Amino acid sequence: MKNILCSILLFLCGFPAVFAQNDSIYMFSYFVGNGEDGLHLLYSKDGFKWESIKRSPSFLTPALSPDKLMRDPCIIRGKDNKFHMVWTVSWTQKGIGYASSSNLVDWSDQLYIPVMEHEADARNTWAPEITYDPVNEEYMIYWATTIEGLYPETQVQEDNRYNHRMYYVTTKDFSTFSDTKLLYEPGFNCIDATIKPNGNKWVMFIKDETRVPAQKNIKIAYADKLTGPYSQAGEPITGDYWAEGPTVWKIDDYWTVYFDRYTDNRFGVIRSKDLHTWEDVSSKLAFPDGLRHGTIFRVSNEELANVLKQEIR
Repeated sequence: MKNILCSILLFLCGFPAVFAQNDSIYMFSYFVGNGEDGLHLLYSKDGFKWESIKRSPSFLTPALSPDKLMRDPCIIRGKDNKFHMVWTVSWTQKGIGYASSSNLVDWSDQLYIPVMEHEADARNTWAPEITYDPVNEEYMIYWATTIEGLYPETQVQEDNRYNHRMYYVTTKDFSTFSDTKLLYEPGFNCIDATIKPNGNKWVMFIKDETRVPAQKNIKIAYADKLTGPYSQAGEPITGDYWAEGPTVWKIDDYWTVYFDRYTDNRFGVIRSKDLHTWEDVSSKLAFPDGLRHGTIFRVSNEELANVLKQEIR
């Protein structure tokens, strides 16, 4: 009962419901190239100046699917204090990858979760994420998929007929999963959702993938429950450039959103105290060159020290 009450209290305060009390270091999971060599990590004390952790070839080498990719790695700390990760395994497979770790160094066997195998016309399963729901004590895994023939009103040839919507499953143990359901159909091609608690509601940051006329920006939608329904997406919170792969954390009372300015080959960051007025603070950001998007999470000083012991200098 005490654990449940703590989880609900943290949820209502608008903070992640499960992470160690002494988490004081920001960490960032990412991939390079097409994701062939696997999981990479950065760390930061303030969320702006980031340092690479060099490990060859990576912290986890992809083993799933014929493509053997590890793109869009999303890591969260679970209720069990383990790190849980999902990722894109392929350009064309109908499932996603999953693995867990107690220390970010030693990982479980990689599991292929066949979330869209039941859909004959599914073309892909891209950019999965995990969010924990402390009220229902379960995890929601969600991702973008194009199902051929659906939503023809937003399909354009310029996007090679990709026309994503967001789908999800829930799980309590990463062994058994609910049936796949539609999470978000905003009336436009969308991808790269990430969802955070905000008081007693949930806020979704999502990329509008529309190519004609070009959007390629980050928008926000809201819901009373993690599984939705979510509101109509608002106006873009990013600027006049193409942005994708948002990842979000509360830093000094600011909603801080990192995103990949992928056509500019660099990252951007914006922040807001109220989710309405946004400030571009990209000039404060010091990221190493060449990284592609993933997620921000937190670790303790002791956990960072253990990871740094594995670094190749």
